[in-house]
Amino acid sequence: MRSRRHKGVSHERWLVSYADFITLMFAFFVVLYASATADQKKQAEMAQSIDAAFRALGIFPSQARKAASDAGPAGKDKPVVPMNIVMGEDVLAPEQVKQDLERIKGELAQTLSNEVANHTVAIQMGRDGLVISLREAGFFSSGSATPKPDTLPTLRKVAASLARTHYDLRVEGHTDNIPIHTEEFSSNWELSTARATDIARLLIDKGLIRPERISAAGYAQYHPVAGNDTAEGRSENRRVDLVVLPRTMVNFAASGPGANSDWRRITDAP
Repeated sequence: MRSRRHKGVSHERWLVSYADFITLMFAFFVVLYASATADQKKQAEMAQSIDAAFRALGIFPSQARKAASDAGPAGKDKPVVPMNIVMGEDVLAPEQVKQDLERIKGELAQTLSNEVANHTVAIQMGRDGLVISLREAGFFSSGSATPKPDTLPTLRKVAASLARTHYDLRVEGHTDNIPIHTEEFSSNWELSTARATDIARLLIDKGLIRPERISAAGYAQYHPVAGNDTAEGRSENRRVDLVVLPRTMVNFAASGPGANSDWRRITDAP
């Protein structure tokens, strides 16, 4: 009689699945490690390439592009360094912002050459952006916040150079340190703020700059550009500054509950 051989059931098949699982886990952690230690410059280049591709296809919302472009590894005690500047619907590199501001500066130096020569206008790069200073002697009567008629042509030239950009404009009023006390203004705070507000209103009323792009502030005598011990220095300090500045999102490193993002305006002055 032919004998039958009974094959036993293997109890070690789980080793195959376990080995596959370990292999996948190893690959997963390798990818994580490679992503964490990748060259930041290459990551930036890759992000820009992806952003350009999504722009061409039109399938990635602008807000998502902004968030992806601004994302980056955060240090323990310092905020993330922003990679891009958010300009309306555009995402610009800081180098592009510098080039734009230098271009605007060059254009205004030509179109406002007479005003610059007469020392009623000064144009320079400042801490926050491009600064166009309107000196009191050319644009205001002493102690008055009402702009002179010659102010509008100058503002039109400034607005023309900004028309092709999404840059914001901050109008700043400044005075010297000589106290003022009149029926209209009880201090330099009121005078500087009124001058900034009147220039901002003129820009808006004439349709030169959209209201959402303008802010106004008064600084009285506390942000001088020259010494107040001479008549020439005080003349330079009595001014209204038109500050052309970009807007950027700065992501702060999460340091605890409630950590989030904040909007800041920055420009790396050369």
